Amino acid sequence: MTALPEPSANEPHLFTVAEYAALGEVEAGYSELQEGRILMSPSPSPLHMIASGELFIQLRDQLPRDLVAIQDVDLDLELVPHGDPGFSRRPDLLVVPRAAVAHGGMLRASDALVVVEIVSPGSKRMDRIVKRGEYADAGIPHYWIVDLAEPVSLVACHLAGGFGYQDPGDVTGVFTTDVPFPVRLDLDVLV
Repeated sequence: MTALPEPSANEPHLFTVAEYAALGEVEAGYSELQEGRILMSPSPSPLHMIASGELFIQLRDQLPRDLVAIQDVDLDLELVPHGDPGFSRRPDLLVVPRAAVAHGGMLRASDALVVVEIVSPGSKRMDRIVKRGEYADAGIPHYWIVDLAEPVSLVACHLAGGFGYQDPGDVTGVFTTDVPFPVRLDLDVLV
């Protein structure tokens, strides 16, 4: 773990993605990087982790062999030039080509096909508005938002050119799609 730099008397230190990656874990829970600032979040609840695991299992078993699902890993959003204060998120789940994992280091938004966030009571605005905008700006083709409040729902956002993400609304029960790969997810078993 690298030590945090001393802040200037006038300005706090804004981290690049490389500096952030070099820190490792800074405290209990998990961290993300937003415009160079480290944001701390509490560890997810057991229900949240069960839902993430169930979703992972369903996805893993249906993905084409050249794709892989990964839980809770840092993702460089590549929103700024290298060396500028950056953005790194830790989605609950993401799908990338297996080849993207082979290069080592932090995964990149340009490799991500699908990013999944599971909404927590304290993350509704962050997941539905802030991250939705960041992931769209990063060019991630698909962003799925899972809400565990009854009834469990999934919003499947897809990039629509200069319009950002578009979506058909919340799906409950069973979610099916053929894009970017064929998948059928039973949302009711997530809780």
